[in-house]
Amino acid sequence: MFYETKDNAHGLPHDPFKAIVSPRPIGWIGTRGKGGSVNLAPYSYFNAISDHPKTVMFSSSGRKDSLRNAEETGEFTASMVSRVLAEKMNLTSIDAPYGESEFDIAELAMAEGRMVNAPFVAQAYAALECRVTNILEISSLAGLPSGSFVVIGQVMGIHLDEAALTDGMLDMAIAAPVARMGYMDYCEGSQPFQMRRPTWPKA
Repeated sequence: MFYETKDNAHGLPHDPFKAIVSPRPIGWIGTRGKGGSVNLAPYSYFNAISDHPKTVMFSSSGRKDSLRNAEETGEFTASMVSRVLAEKMNLTSIDAPYGESEFDIAELAMAEGRMVNAPFVAQAYAALECRVTNILEISSLAGLPSGSFVVIGQVMGIHLDEAALTDGMLDMAIAAPVARMGYMDYCEGSQPFQMRRPTWPKA
């Protein structure tokens, strides 16, 4: 089958787009508003986009609290979602009013960033402290605003729980990071496999 996305005429019970682009890592974004309130929300439009400098992004469909706080303060954190925390992550996706703490709603311990004034999940096996470098609104080919925004942040510091390290590497069997698969589906990355890149014979 083929369908044009402008009409979204796929004829299926649900749009397959998010399921096709999967699995997508979940950025558990922690922010603090300029008034001092804290927010924690999961974003499946999240990824690392550069190693030099270390940079990540998350995308907000609409002007959500994480976007507002990142705009106001220029800082955010991204905590790793492990399988043991998946249900609590889901709780933090609730559409709570601005100023309500999802840390409290999900009964999560909150840790403070060392380099940024934003909280992260204390129980997370890994967390990134980020400072905003760019915020942009995605536009269509026609140049029309979409109401979706990309927040890009440079990673200033990284927290690692040494309990998840084996031989100096983050052990995915322990960390078991959760990713979004589309629809209501998730997966966990606790059973990785390895492949080495080929080398060109004439290199």
